[in-house]
Amino acid sequence: SATDLHPTDLYESPIHPVVLASIGDSYERRNEGASRVIGTLLGTVDKHSVEVTNCFSVPHNESEDEVAVDMEFAKNMYELHKRVSPSEVIVGWYATGFEITEHSVLIHEYYSREATNPIHLTMDCALQSGKMNIRAYVSAPMGVPGKTVGVMFTPLSVKYKYYDTERIGVELLQRTRDAPNASSGLTSDLCQVGKAASRVQDMLATVLTYIEDVLSGKQGADNSVGRYLMDLVNKVPKISAEDFETMLNSNINDLLMVTYLANLTQAQIALNEKIVVL
Repeated sequence: SATDLHPTDLYESPIHPVVLASIGDSYERRNEGASRVIGTLLGTVDKHSVEVTNCFSVPHNESEDEVAVDMEFAKNMYELHKRVSPSEVIVGWYATGFEITEHSVLIHEYYSREATNPIHLTMDCALQSGKMNIRAYVSAPMGVPGKTVGVMFTPLSVKYKYYDTERIGVELLQRTRDAPNASSGLTSDLCQVGKAASRVQDMLATVLTYIEDVLSGKQGADNSVGRYLMDLVNKVPKISAEDFETMLNSNINDLLMVTYLANLTQAQIALNEKIVVL
């Protein structure tokens, strides 16, 4: 659990794309006049890393002199979220913006009561530096015991991690990056399979080019790349081309048969409904 970790034990924070999308959405939907939004981060703690898998925004009012956070709303949202994903716990909080303010320390103190070692994630949705800087911190007390004690925020290494289901959305967003209208529609399953096969073919061509350059001496060998390639080769099942083609055709025939039977059943049900109405 998070209570077993000391702030200095953490060294990285993997973040899923849905978290970044939720933060950006909450910033766009913020109340008029609000300079930033805050929210609760949910996820899991594993060894020396905190994986952030979900989040939700928390209403708050902030001025130069004071800050007020709706803690009751945050507690109720977390209780509702536990019913859906009981494995996700509070791991920290986020705030849009580029820097840590004095109010951030006060908000961090509250989350320190919800999680012993919370992380603080900042995301520059206003693009003050020309890009969306994403940073994560953990806090540690500093000062003289018995005297004035402050808080020091230590940065963590931020990494981006996604599930296979999230990868579809990430790739779709990447296609809109250079699009003139910044929009792109979903493609059919067959088109996605074709594009995936084309990407695999391009990556294999890149790997073959690298291997040929290393063997010819045009490029120096990299041990880490060699280990990745060896791991890739070991994962490929040893099967002849004829057996693979037979197995693929057999699976395709089975898939087509299941699809045909499903469509036939759907047509039969629709026909029966029409007959009952008549």
